[in-house]
Amino acid sequence: MSQPEITVLYFAAASTATGLTEQLVKLPSSQYPLSSLSGFLVSLHPDVGLDKILQSSQWSVDAEMVDNVEEVILKGGEEVAVICPVSGG
Repeated sequence: MSQPEITVLYFAAASTATGLTEQLVKLPSSQYPLSSLSGFLVSLHPDVGLDKILQSSQWSVDAEMVDNVEEVILKGGEEVAVICPVSGG
């Protein structure tokens, strides 16, 4: 059985850090907690400051904002977006 995959969308600072706007990511397991995704993405993009960016970012899964990352389990096929904080006036 092949590893489940998700599509990660990077916006703003996350896109700048990774050099990507979109990435197909193979999940380490078929029941992968969203709460673990941040560390996994940092391991794919080390030394670019992504860890600090993700600490202040929010997540959306299939275009729905996530309030509690502890409650979301990724199974494959999802579109996960990193929503960075924005400032402006």
